[in-house]
Amino acid sequence: MKPVVIRRRPASTRSDWPVELHPLVARVYAARGIAAHEAGPQRLADLLTPAVLGGVEQACDLLADAIVRDLRICIVGDFDADGATGTAVAVRGLRLLGARDVCYRVPNRMVDGYGLGVGLVDALADIRPDLVVTVDNGIASHAGIAAARARGMRVIVTDHHLPGPTLPPADAIVNPNAVALAACAHASPPCAGCADAGARASALAGVGVMFYLLLALRARLYPGESRARPDLASLLDLVALGTVADLVPLDANNRILVAAGLHRIRNGRASAGVAALYRSAGRDPRRAVAADLGYALGPRINAAGRLEDMSLGIECLLSDDADAALALAERLSAINAERRELQAAMVEQGEAMLARFVERWDEASLPCGIVLHEPDWHPGVVGLVASKLKERLNRPVVAFARADESGVELRGSARSIAGFHLRDALADVDAAHPGLIGRFGGHAIAAGLSLPAANLAAFAAEFDAAARRRLDPGQLERYLWSDGELHPHEFTADNARALRYAAPWGQAFPEPAFDNVFAVASWRAVGEKHLHMQLRPVQGGDALEAILFDALAAMPPPARVRALYQLDLNDWNGRERLQLLVRHIEPA
Repeated sequence: MKPVVIRRRPASTRSDWPVELHPLVARVYAARGIAAHEAGPQRLADLLTPAVLGGVEQACDLLADAIVRDLRICIVGDFDADGATGTAVAVRGLRLLGARDVCYRVPNRMVDGYGLGVGLVDALADIRPDLVVTVDNGIASHAGIAAARARGMRVIVTDHHLPGPTLPPADAIVNPNAVALAACAHASPPCAGCADAGARASALAGVGVMFYLLLALRARLYPGESRARPDLASLLDLVALGTVADLVPLDANNRILVAAGLHRIRNGRASAGVAALYRSAGRDPRRAVAADLGYALGPRINAAGRLEDMSLGIECLLSDDADAALALAERLSAINAERRELQAAMVEQGEAMLARFVERWDEASLPCGIVLHEPDWHPGVVGLVASKLKERLNRPVVAFARADESGVELRGSARSIAGFHLRDALADVDAAHPGLIGRFGGHAIAAGLSLPAANLAAFAAEFDAAARRRLDPGQLERYLWSDGELHPHEFTADNARALRYAAPWGQAFPEPAFDNVFAVASWRAVGEKHLHMQLRPVQGGDALEAILFDALAAMPPPARVRALYQLDLNDWNGRERLQLLVRHIEPA
């Protein structure tokens, strides 16, 4: 494969930062285009208002009526972490706001497929809900919503995925990517400021859309600043978890939501389920950061939906009993361990397929858009395979598995790179070749689809053609971004601590990484795949402890290396010390 290139972000000479802002944090913020007014403390008071979401008024009408009349409300969630947290937020939030008959259902990935399908609506007949509220799904569920309404159910769709050519026949739709702001308090049509805010709301995850609907409903039911208003801030740890786990961009608004949730976790006010997940993952909630949510808690919730039943994850998040929540969290950890083993085997198979292709045809012949399929792959894990291979190849990848034992239909998950909008590309293929794809949906960086197994080769050719049209060779270059080099006096635990807690780092707001040339003072293998080193900056200074996880080759590193790294804190026996978390290493 082509070598990885380290690119440095342009340096900034701005000086309008708040005086209390740490200078290294200011440098990193500047490289990410953060405005001075966004660099201060993240305050809930600075959130976009719920009014920027189109459809909230109609949805609030339906929910308020259901609460007053004591109707049965059923939340229909999704089988990923965003859907699970969104379901828990909906159930908890509606109960806080006075709803007494709230239940939930989640489609089974293997049986029902994604969203509010007709089969799931048939299953709801047993509980006969008056009002169905989707969370993180529904915008593509035309048939299911029509079936629900035919049975006398009203339907509210809350979602953030991109719509198709037409909207489903729901009674209300709250989706910042589908329904524009209809009016604002200043003008009709909306004034420029409110219209811009509505556009910025498009980065909300499904759980964020649901939280915003609850804020609007609370304002409807409890006007003014009454002391009786329920405290919806108690839901923010769940909002933070779903937002980070779903990999939506951490723009200014999402950073406020995530920062507020992390603040609750660090201060011991997390829900029993989130606290249990931290304990089961061996993480310290007092040092909570967004990476915990993305790499430790989120995968545990997702594992339930991938391999078993997402109700396990939702029940963990709904539990108020610490012991019961911990028992569920331990089950989720066990399922996640099984998922990791399965994923590793599937990724190895995918890499072997690509290696055989390169060996036969050479690397230059690799498709721009890669499509992979193995008959024995698990449909709940193909998205992770696509993600891993996308990272290593820097090309959009679709991985398919059999939808059922017959193998007649395939179910796929796609992951993309910057500059290639997955859902738009799939829409192009579908428009040019009707019937080639079955159902599909998603957004820019992730999508799901189904198709007849007989269409796989034709789809692979068309997906590659779409990638070639939309991507230029430069976008396929494998590169990593650096915030520049650090001077010897900047290698301190205080700097690492300042960066760690400066902001919630995540999608579209990456954690700071730096690059320097080092002399390798010593090295040793740790475990089977990790490399521990002592690195001495060539500018001078003491040797620094460094760790490179999942090092691919058990051979001595060169005497002089260029390393891309993050400043990290190694907590051992209650003492924090500086450690370089190496992300990439090459000879210098």
